[in-house]
Amino acid sequence: MTNDEVVRSRRLAVMGGTFDPIHYAHLLIAEDVRRRFQLPQVLFMPSGSPPHKKDYEVSSAEDRYIMALLATCGNPHFAVSRLEIDRPGPSYTIDTLRRLKDELGEGAQLHFVTGADAILEILTWHEPDAILDEARLIAVPRPGFDLGTLDETLGARRASKVTVIDAPLAEISSTMIRRRVEEGASIRYLTPRPVIEYINKRGLYRRTVRREEPDGETF
Repeated sequence: MTNDEVVRSRRLAVMGGTFDPIHYAHLLIAEDVRRRFQLPQVLFMPSGSPPHKKDYEVSSAEDRYIMALLATCGNPHFAVSRLEIDRPGPSYTIDTLRRLKDELGEGAQLHFVTGADAILEILTWHEPDAILDEARLIAVPRPGFDLGTLDETLGARRASKVTVIDAPLAEISSTMIRRRVEEGASIRYLTPRPVIEYINKRGLYRRTVRREEPDGETF
């Protein structure tokens, strides 16, 4: 599925991230944002080469893209884009937003959804003020990150361009899922079953011997 095929609306939310792996909190937040802002579509945007160094080895872009497809295919309002993973070099948010604006044409309205940890560091991003001009930023609270300091961190003018929302199941994280897989613990009910099956099939995140349950599912 190409980016041209998935972008059908001039009003949409863009949910960026590594999605390593995608999980139920991502999906719940996306649906909540779509309904709250009355948007026809949420476009999941797996990052290609993250510009900020990660403290773990990121799974291949193709694996993360396929997991996002598996998780979202049941919702006609969700789509997944290859824009960033097919673009060489670092995945800069401003480049993505500009490309989408060009494709959608005049009058396009973008809402960019990101976590509290990212929003509090947005001044370290490439062209942060341009990002705030191109899209309405929606900040999702995460444990350990205080969005009450947004005005102080970004300044009142920048902070006024950010909408903070409540986030269901924000305590679920990709880090938690990777850790549980590595430890051989269950990730059932943390991410959709097709994603679990794909993780098992590909042996993602696993550094220990797999335990097979009687029904054949690896937990």
